[in-house]
Amino acid sequence: MSLQPFVHLHVHTHYSILDGQASVSALVDKAIADNMRGMAMTDHGNMFGIKEFYNYVNKKNSGVKSEIKTLTKKIEALKSEGAGEEQIAEVEALLSQQKQKIFKPILGCEMYVARGESRFSKQSKHEQGGYHLVVLAKNLTGYHNLIKLVSHAWTEGFYMRPRTDRDDLKKYSEGLIVTSACLGGEVPQKIRNGLISEAEEAIEWYKSVFGDDYYLELQRHKATVPRANHETFQIQQEVNEVIISLAQKHNVKLICTNDVHFVNEEHAEAHDRLICLSTSRDLDDETRMLYSKQEWFKTTEEMNKVFADIPEALANTNEILDKVEFYSIDNPPIMPTFNIPEEFGTEEEYRQKYSHQDIFDEFTRDENGNVVLSQEDAEAKIARLGGYDKLYRIKFEADYLSKLAYDGAAKRYGELTPELQERMNFELYIMKTMGFPGYFLIVQDFIAAARNMGVSVGPGRGSAAGSMVAYCLGITQIDPIKYDLLFERFLNPDRISLPDIDIDFDDDGRGEVLRWVTEKYGANKVAHIITYGTMAAKMAIRDVARVEKLPLSDADKLAKLIPAHLPEVDGKEPKINIKNCVKYVPELKEAAENGDDLTRETMLYAEMLEGNVRGTGVHACGTIICRDDITDWVPVSTADDKETKEKLLVTQYEGSVIEDTGLIKMDFLGLKTLSIIKEAIKNIKQSKGVEVDIDNIPIDDKLTYDLYSAGRTIGTFQFESPGMQSHLRNLKPTTFEDLIAMNALYRPGPMEYIPQFIKRKHGIEPIVYDIPIMEQYLKDTYGITVYQEQVMLLSRLLGNFTRGMSDALRKAMGKKIRSKLDELKPKFIEGGKSNGHDPQVLEKIWGDWEKFASYAFNKSHATCYSWVAYQTAYLKAHYPSEYMAAVLSRNISDITEITKFMDECKAMGIKVLSPDINESNLKFTVNKEGNIRFGLGAVKGVGENAVKAIVDEREKNGIYTSIFDFVQRVNLNACNRKNVENLILAGAFDNFKEITREQFFGTNPKGETFLDLFMRYGSSYQVDKMQQQNSLFGGDMVVEIPKPEIPKVEPWSDLERLKKERDLVGVYLSSHPLQQYSLLMDYVCNITLTDFKDSIEKYIGSEVTFGGIVISFFEGITKTNAKYGRILLEDYSGRAEVPLFSKDYVNYGSYGKENLYILIQGKIDRSKYNNRIYFAINDISLMEDASKKLIKDLTIVVDSQNFDSSKANALNELVNKYVGGTGDLKFEIVDRSLGYCVPLYSRSKKVSIEPALVSALKAIDGIEVKVNGKLIERKEKEVEESFDEEYITD
Repeated sequence: MSLQPFVHLHVHTHYSILDGQASVSALVDKAIADNMRGMAMTDHGNMFGIKEFYNYVNKKNSGVKSEIKTLTKKIEALKSEGAGEEQIAEVEALLSQQKQKIFKPILGCEMYVARGESRFSKQSKHEQGGYHLVVLAKNLTGYHNLIKLVSHAWTEGFYMRPRTDRDDLKKYSEGLIVTSACLGGEVPQKIRNGLISEAEEAIEWYKSVFGDDYYLELQRHKATVPRANHETFQIQQEVNEVIISLAQKHNVKLICTNDVHFVNEEHAEAHDRLICLSTSRDLDDETRMLYSKQEWFKTTEEMNKVFADIPEALANTNEILDKVEFYSIDNPPIMPTFNIPEEFGTEEEYRQKYSHQDIFDEFTRDENGNVVLSQEDAEAKIARLGGYDKLYRIKFEADYLSKLAYDGAAKRYGELTPELQERMNFELYIMKTMGFPGYFLIVQDFIAAARNMGVSVGPGRGSAAGSMVAYCLGITQIDPIKYDLLFERFLNPDRISLPDIDIDFDDDGRGEVLRWVTEKYGANKVAHIITYGTMAAKMAIRDVARVEKLPLSDADKLAKLIPAHLPEVDGKEPKINIKNCVKYVPELKEAAENGDDLTRETMLYAEMLEGNVRGTGVHACGTIICRDDITDWVPVSTADDKETKEKLLVTQYEGSVIEDTGLIKMDFLGLKTLSIIKEAIKNIKQSKGVEVDIDNIPIDDKLTYDLYSAGRTIGTFQFESPGMQSHLRNLKPTTFEDLIAMNALYRPGPMEYIPQFIKRKHGIEPIVYDIPIMEQYLKDTYGITVYQEQVMLLSRLLGNFTRGMSDALRKAMGKKIRSKLDELKPKFIEGGKSNGHDPQVLEKIWGDWEKFASYAFNKSHATCYSWVAYQTAYLKAHYPSEYMAAVLSRNISDITEITKFMDECKAMGIKVLSPDINESNLKFTVNKEGNIRFGLGAVKGVGENAVKAIVDEREKNGIYTSIFDFVQRVNLNACNRKNVENLILAGAFDNFKEITREQFFGTNPKGETFLDLFMRYGSSYQVDKMQQQNSLFGGDMVVEIPKPEIPKVEPWSDLERLKKERDLVGVYLSSHPLQQYSLLMDYVCNITLTDFKDSIEKYIGSEVTFGGIVISFFEGITKTNAKYGRILLEDYSGRAEVPLFSKDYVNYGSYGKENLYILIQGKIDRSKYNNRIYFAINDISLMEDASKKLIKDLTIVVDSQNFDSSKANALNELVNKYVGGTGDLKFEIVDRSLGYCVPLYSRSKKVSIEPALVSALKAIDGIEVKVNGKLIERKEKEVEESFDEEYITD
């Protein structure tokens, strides 16, 4: 018996989040392999995956479509040649066969229909969710109507789930096919509840709206494994019996489906675990939700077996398929409308003024008016741009854009030279004939608005900085002519692609600009772009392990075995996924193949679930601006704004495919550095009264280049890494071009050219050019090709390449497109030969380019970001305190960064002071002494309103003279008890010497804390004062309320005080608990805890010493039932865990007590057995004991050229204060000019080597200090002006 053809019409992919477990490609591939002619995609309540589905089917159909095109042309040729009918019929038969092979995608959604009267009704629990309904688009009209329904379900009907209703279904019914869905549908639900008449009413309503495009759906799939839902099949049977009867009664056709949730039968168990994740249940939970495990994408044969008795239900699936048309959901660019001022003219005037011929000539000739296209190609170009109707609008916008650009050019350049005029005309011509003038008008408009609002805008980003028009419009701030930046790197005249301008705004201002854009263009025309978070390898392992109840330590161990990179195979690094990792990581292979049952299952099902969509997010910067309501073109959903908590409109198609639909994407980025610059300028104005015009600072500032040359770039943009600092010290940059080049070179690949670049700059290596004229473009980089733009310019100069060809070369080299390189190389050689260049030299140049160009950087981007970097360095060099205060303010939530920047402030001689009621503002600020004062707003639990109340009162009536003056004056409604408590603990009241922090928390005999009495006193005082002011006698009388007595209490230990301080400000400010052991930390320890945690591989084979304060101690039991522990330590750099296993736990477990100061010595090595890095502990000791044993001698290094009798007396007096200890006292008398060093040893005196002594010695000019023979350089000391050894030649 032959099979009844069948197609799946109810299919969930993994875009049915945490419910579907099937990738789009796997489903389509299986359908095609089974010879199905098409399939539907119907995810729950969304169209997230529709564009991927559409694109993937197009890709699969491309070969067939190509063959169809070839056969069609062949038939036309045969007919024109007068071939016989039999020959033509033979080719037509082949064509018909090919057409049958085209796979048809049916775009749909399983929607939720509101159970109440309307999608707007959101009152009862009953109305949450809704009845299921499968909705399919049979043509383009249906697709657009489906978009409206799904979008409205999110924006108007969301209540637990996105819901539509009958009103909307009726309004947007044209072009749609609907089916009654699974047991969750309205008809099956009412049948189950015995409401047959209501079920019939529903059938009649849907039939009245959708006619023959309404189908009743049958499902009956019997569970065959024990741990599955066996009840559903029985319910399906009972409901189906009624559905079949009602279908006959109301003349509605039947279809059969399988409510697909995964691809193959063997995926059922993985899907089961996905449902556990979705419902937050464990696998062994007897009450958890179960599927029948029959929900795989069954083959035509399998579906024929299930529904053999109802063949029409199978056949009708193909009837639906035949109803569905082929249509495109992609569009040419839908440019938003920019409102051009009426005084410039109107579009209607342009239509009257210019004929079609005028428009034809303008858009098909080159920028000089020359005919360059055949009539056929010219007409094709007119059609591609949207026809004459659209071209009038484009010309109107292009002319206005030209006006603005030339107005800007007059300000930027003055009178234009012929070369500048040519460049401007060329760019404007390309923008116009590509159809994009409106894009540039919109971008310049919102950038101008941003600047008017006081928002900081970046100088440009990416290749857009290569546009002279963008520079003249104020979109960018970098002169592309001055820096040889190329327009065609941005828009290639030979390849039409949407312009992509990314704009940086300061963090705070980005939201303001987006709000402005939304208000100007309309909330329904502006949307953010969705992102999809998928289960990566580690997450998949951890997720499955959790529901399997694999011990957390085992799951963690498995996840940590997933490497960041895999060894290259045939020059390519394999993709990081579980399958590849099992193949290349022996421990994972062992776990997957030979682990216990739980471990093997975890690995098996994690691999199946890997890549599943796990959630949605919002693109960090991508924004859509549309000409029309966005839901005219793509579906939208909603998301919560993390900052404002408002609902955001979000496209349901993600960024990589959204532009195919014609929508215009723009990237609004928040750049923290711009916020830092903006805040630094504000600090400078506040502390020094100077207004810095940061866009017009001198580009040749000596102080700035001195800062770069000394490598003092911590806290600046782009140039602050240790490696970069080292290169800068050797390079000693003197021009802005040096900075651009270093920014471009400091990446994997080009870094190998940095030594050569530096040697050439300093004349250590000669600068050579393969052909002398190459100096024109390589002079600034000392003969080394650094940028893509240099390759492009040289290909034109040497080989006569056009602009378009040079960009094609750049792309081919960057992406290693061998076919394109092979095509372009002969043209370059021939062009070079025609210019008189040696072919062998040209071959060498090409070879050099091929080797390096894949690494070559975009100079436009490097220039823009180097300018931002230069601005930060300029501010740090000229206004160090104000700049670093801004850096600290903008990194307050990152303790690691704050610690680093506070260390940098210390190295710069800038103190970072505790918060202070009388000096602090909301953020970090600079005081009169040039030190940085911690911001009150940075104290946890102290909100902006409280700070405003404190600062406003202080500015209005002067500083607070005492704690009682403070509580009498400040608005206690805004600044409450908790705010005050946190400020006290953070040290903000330490300037009042009448009281210490701990006294605020002392109690009276009644058990009341002084803080409570203090706050109560303030409230009473303010109430009485208010009453006096409102009395008949006026407010001049003194308020007399007794002040609470300050209690006497036991002082807190330094550690207790500092811990409370850190809890509230995130760092130790007034001191550090390890300060008393600073000599051990500085002179005995050779690595930090951050080194131990993050860079342990650098120390393999080394003996290491580190120390810190014990934060916590965890104890556990291993698989072999042995005890183990983990000590969490903290030092100046951060925190790290030190594991204690077997005998280490026995010997050193007692050191795991909170607040102990310990020193650890050991060796870092790599295991011979499993190649893992391990740490072998040699000894753990208390710092107090270690100090006595390990701090052995003090050496005072005296510079004989900078030493006199007064310094000698001061030194003698200081050292004598510490005589009597056990440390050896040594001296070194040095003369650096002669290279002499005389060591001396004190036999009569031993000293107590303490931090105070070392600090006091360091403060004496001309003296350096060694402890245990180790010299700690002063961080602020400028590095000597010499090259590292690698740059010194014979």
